[in-house]
Amino acid sequence: MPIRKKVTLQHLATELGLTVHTVSKALRGLPGMSEYTRNEVLLLAQKLGYHTKEQERSLLFENTPVYSGQSRRFIFLIAARQGLQSPLHHILLESVQHRLGEAGHKVELLFVPEGLQPAKAFIEWENKHNLSYADGIFISPVIEEAVEAHLIQLKMPRILLNFPPPGANVDSVIWNVHDAMQQSARHLIAMGHRRIMYIGNPWLSRGYQLRWQAFCMTMEAAGLQVEPDSHIFEMNQPQEEWTAIWKRQTGTYKPTAFICASEQALTRVYLACQTTGKHIPGDYSLIGLEPEPSLRNIIPDIARPTLPVKETGYRAADRMLWRIANPSLPYEHILLQGGLHNGSTVQPAHTEEPRGKRGSS
Repeated sequence: MPIRKKVTLQHLATELGLTVHTVSKALRGLPGMSEYTRNEVLLLAQKLGYHTKEQERSLLFENTPVYSGQSRRFIFLIAARQGLQSPLHHILLESVQHRLGEAGHKVELLFVPEGLQPAKAFIEWENKHNLSYADGIFISPVIEEAVEAHLIQLKMPRILLNFPPPGANVDSVIWNVHDAMQQSARHLIAMGHRRIMYIGNPWLSRGYQLRWQAFCMTMEAAGLQVEPDSHIFEMNQPQEEWTAIWKRQTGTYKPTAFICASEQALTRVYLACQTTGKHIPGDYSLIGLEPEPSLRNIIPDIARPTLPVKETGYRAADRMLWRIANPSLPYEHILLQGGLHNGSTVQPAHTEEPRGKRGSS
């Protein structure tokens, strides 16, 4: 294997046209530059595999090798029905591949089909794809729970990119959607909204259950009662039928704001507003979790939590190498914290039904 050429601060500075002092401050999180410059430095450092002495000491302290003389093969698992349609899954895969590729490892994509029950079907699929010969697997969100349970029990390093089920013997890394939902609801409440409609299926997965629980908790903490009948949970109807339900619900409960718990919910609300002549934020304020990137060209600057998806992939890759180096240590469940982007789709609550003022949708 060829010897990796050592990357220095001077290499980074020369390529970016900056001083070594500026690059050093950017990597240590110190002030004295624009956020654009800081991000450029961090991106280049990641691309070239540069680590500060503090980062290397941290990795050594956790018994995680910065570079390995052995090239390993990992498998990234995605539900076949999901494919790479979800921007979140695509970003997770790319970030894991990028991080482990820096260290000379390979990450292969494998789709998990539905119907791997009973256990015999799962074992046949596992053997067909030589799962047991991989050095480790990454289990992405939205895989069927029964299949996920089989994957968690495999005798190899495993990283679950999801909220772990109770008592699961697996390491997990995920962004904190519970806190993201709390931030979203608190922002709307601070803007004077009291009739906030939750839109999304709260039973789709553990992560979506946490979204709903966090919404209810935040509303109740503000003294606002949550009536399930005043929200929209069903997402499977044709758009025209769903719009009719949405129109009936909004006419009955008169919300001033929506929290869309998924990309699908965000898309449906936008289309319903477009069909019925309503506007965001003129008629309704809106916050979307996991907004679909293509919608940003239609509803610019959506208010949303800043979910650290790429960082989750990087952290998961680091945890995989850590687990390989520390096979007997207790399992860890890591939550990554994000902030809230206020955007332009939230306005102070109207004291009466708006008639003249309209936003854009």
